[in-house]
Amino acid sequence: MTARLAADIGGTFTDVVLEVDSAVGTSEPAAQFTAKVLTTPQAPADAVLEGVELVLAASGIDAGEIQVVVHGTTLATNALIERRGARTALLCTEGFRDSVAMAHENRFEQYDIFMERPDPLVSRYLRLGVTERLSAEGDVLIPLDTASVRALIPTLVKNEIESVAIGFLHSYVDPRHEIEVRSILLDEMPHLSVTLSSEVCPEIREYERLSTACANAYVQPLMATYLTDLADQLDKLGIAAPLMLMLSNGGLCTLDTAVRWPIGLVESGPAGGALLAARVAAEHAVDELLSFDMGGTTAKLCLLTDGQPATSREFEVARVYRFLKGSGLPLRIPVIDLVEIGAGGGSIVSVDQMGRISVGPESAGSEPGPACYARGGAEPTITDADVLAGRIQADWFAGGKLPLDEVAARDAVADGVAGPLGIEIDAAVVGIAEMVVENMANAARVHAVDRGRDLGGGAMVAFGGAAPLHACRLAERLGIEKVIVPPGAGVGSAIGFLRAPVSYELVRTCHQRLDRFDSEPVNRVLDELLAEANLVVGEAAPSAPRTATVYASMRYRGQGHEIEVELPMRRFSDGDEVVLLDAFDRAYRSLYTRVIPGMVAEVLTWRVRVSTVVPAPEPIIDPEPNPSQTLRFERVLDPDDGWLDFAIFARSDLQPGDCFRGPALVVEDQTTTVISPRFTARIDGRHHLVLTSNPVDDNTAQPAPGGA
Repeated sequence: MTARLAADIGGTFTDVVLEVDSAVGTSEPAAQFTAKVLTTPQAPADAVLEGVELVLAASGIDAGEIQVVVHGTTLATNALIERRGARTALLCTEGFRDSVAMAHENRFEQYDIFMERPDPLVSRYLRLGVTERLSAEGDVLIPLDTASVRALIPTLVKNEIESVAIGFLHSYVDPRHEIEVRSILLDEMPHLSVTLSSEVCPEIREYERLSTACANAYVQPLMATYLTDLADQLDKLGIAAPLMLMLSNGGLCTLDTAVRWPIGLVESGPAGGALLAARVAAEHAVDELLSFDMGGTTAKLCLLTDGQPATSREFEVARVYRFLKGSGLPLRIPVIDLVEIGAGGGSIVSVDQMGRISVGPESAGSEPGPACYARGGAEPTITDADVLAGRIQADWFAGGKLPLDEVAARDAVADGVAGPLGIEIDAAVVGIAEMVVENMANAARVHAVDRGRDLGGGAMVAFGGAAPLHACRLAERLGIEKVIVPPGAGVGSAIGFLRAPVSYELVRTCHQRLDRFDSEPVNRVLDELLAEANLVVGEAAPSAPRTATVYASMRYRGQGHEIEVELPMRRFSDGDEVVLLDAFDRAYRSLYTRVIPGMVAEVLTWRVRVSTVVPAPEPIIDPEPNPSQTLRFERVLDPDDGWLDFAIFARSDLQPGDCFRGPALVVEDQTTTVISPRFTARIDGRHHLVLTSNPVDDNTAQPAPGGA
């Protein structure tokens, strides 16, 4: 028997999943136990431990039988957004302390005369210059003046600095000065946390490199304390299994690696959801898919191509302007490419100055939570509207452990929306639901257009506590014909953690013009990156089979930005510029339909990813259809047809082959799937709930078979 545990801390709920597999030779879990509890912001580990105890009690297994624990958390992200990190200083090359403030010196909002830029994480008086200078080739122009470093120590002590980022000019070529300064600081201040830009982001582009180093230093003390304390508490609970951390790129790393580089965890939760979507895509042999993850605080949308989510090395956090690129702090870390908007179940609804319903991005979170939680919340939220519409059945919500106050929800919507607009409660409820769906649809359309994709006629996988509630309506807006709601959808991201490979990737700038290609420095860089990545992966999974992949960031000489090109894992030799150019031409043509003749191509950065091999899922065998019967109906407010009788199905009662027609609700402990009158549902051979849109001329609202 193998037992694996996953925990995902979100802004509103903390999800815990325990998978127990007793079957030999199969990749599918024999049993799955889940728990969804309110997040405890002041002590995030408390909610994790509460959820762990619940799934252990439900499963009946002993804590010591768990082989691995996988964890993802929003703690680092929230610390950056809320500016709750450590007292941090930046040591930089003398004369360059304003690089993080000047940024790119562009205007991301052209016509806003009051445009605000994000404030650097480190205040100007704590950005301290050090006498040293390297050239872009790594030659020492000004030797490191160690006396200038020691002269800064009294300033660090006086300002009670807990963490220091060190980012020198061109240190990505040669880190010797940064390493020496770290040694000096730790000799004098041994308890100081120190981040080197040459380690966390050894890439060209000074602003992004320094911003990433500062962010890592800013959250490192907080994350180190939290992660080590959580590991200790799990150990006291009797779980001696290694604690693995979910990375933003969809891989897993060890606790020690996460403590050193916590900035890699900022998008760990959404990454787990994208992995679940990739697994569902593989099981259904679907290449093009929209992943829709809606929790209590945000909604995440991710496009999968060839069954895999796209990745990026550019990410912004703490944007000053909602969804506006350039208004946040840039991080150069590997992430799964997705769009995230402030539209979760707990998102607060208001009426703006123009008399329009506005949703988010502020959230009621878990404290106090939506008004219907009866925990002190008074402002209306999406969850309150879902309760009033009958989409959420109070006796099933959170497994019946969290009573819902419908009167409080009605008062909140009346005071916050219906009253100011002078409309009936039902109209306000429909307006809230339609606004949040339209916000998500707009985000999905823009995300698809940016990547040259058309969502019409495609498929969607919906998970998270709130996504199945709104998936059918979102699919209708986007022209999507199939919606898949996987088992355990309410805790989907945590389930995705258990589908993740152990992986690690490293990147380094090594500039090469293809008309002057020199294989020796390239092979030296790739060998070093491969050895270090194998070391990290080997610590977590010493005997697991693994693969290695090489990527090169390439462009035409004179261009300002690069495209990523996948290359064969090999040792290069002089003359292999033909191989590189051919790979670049294919990638460039796939994006822009043509190449530019006569232009010299070049490589700026090399990236190596080492990953354990995750077995492909077995194909789904669908049983014969079996029309389901129901005797219970509830009134639910449909945005098109008004109040209708919706059939109620308990998901735990549905078996492969069961099928029925909307309108219906499929209820389970962590979420509810709303099936509109315009969709038909079936349970496939792996217990996925598959919703298919009815033909246009057959969208009449009919109850499920067996109704009165």
